[in-house]
Amino acid sequence: MNPEIKLDTEATLCLPSTSAGLGTLAGDESDLNIFENKPGLAEDMKFLASMPELCDVTFLVGDTREPVCAVKAVLAARSRVFHKMLYSAPSPQRKKDPPPKENKLRLFLKRSSEPLLNLQNDAKQRASGGYSQQLAPIQEPQSNQHHTLIIEEFEPDVFRQLIEYIHTGCVTLQPRTLLGVMNAADYYGLDELRKACSGFVQCCINVDTVCALLASAERYIQYKCTKSLVQKVLEFVDEHGNEVLNLGSFTLLPQHVVRLILVRDELRADEFTKFQAALMWSKKYCDNNSNITLKETIGNFLEYIQFHKIPANVLMREVHPLGLVPYNIIMTALAYQTQQA
Repeated sequence: MNPEIKLDTEATLCLPSTSAGLGTLAGDESDLNIFENKPGLAEDMKFLASMPELCDVTFLVGDTREPVCAVKAVLAARSRVFHKMLYSAPSPQRKKDPPPKENKLRLFLKRSSEPLLNLQNDAKQRASGGYSQQLAPIQEPQSNQHHTLIIEEFEPDVFRQLIEYIHTGCVTLQPRTLLGVMNAADYYGLDELRKACSGFVQCCINVDTVCALLASAERYIQYKCTKSLVQKVLEFVDEHGNEVLNLGSFTLLPQHVVRLILVRDELRADEFTKFQAALMWSKKYCDNNSNITLKETIGNFLEYIQFHKIPANVLMREVHPLGLVPYNIIMTALAYQTQQA
């Protein structure tokens, strides 16, 4: 089972401590207590974020533009990045050019005619039964309008977990979305969540999760948190090379990640296992890309495999009959073993 951790806070009853040195003040405070029901608040806030009619901002997330609703005030209070995004003042507009100066004679005639026009307008209004005041329509403040924003940097599941944490203070961390949540927390200035993700990395890296973590690194390779996590994952791969290379999930890794693993000098895996892993990945790739041959695909990895370290009987029985490794590579490996004998 994949490890998970839930950041949460329990309901607590906080009783003030008393001290003999506080005298009468301590005696007065002994009659007080503070009750906190943080889980209840978290559930209510989670319900709030799940009701679109109660939210005032909708994020369209990822390539599929999945909607994620939220409350702007909560986002702004918890993250300065969201505050700037949602409440930043519009850019100042360029000042309009002053109107051209009128001719002095024309300006004098215009001003002298204004009292007469005003008297005529007053007479018309009195004849019609008095003055009528027109009220300008009240404009809704821009901050109260519903916003719709597009978020392309993060996956929907990742961003949904981020929004849940912002509203409730709770989130379930899991390996599949860990890297995305950690980078999102760093991007939006949520340091406590980022630290929690970083701490969870240490206990979630295992044989079952290592490929999922490496696969997720592909999307977030441009973020600074990715580099440190990938380094820790690769160190684990080095120590458990044979186990990782035999995983079915190894075939789901991007091609450059497979190369990165096979080329590492620190990788503790025998060469035949490396060949089998490359073969397994290549078959999976060809199943999804029928326009490329298996021999061409696996040829991208042959230079990272030291065939002379594979026993001769295994080379001739398991590798050579496949017809995927050039004959000269097989013969060179056999010749090397003969010289070393």
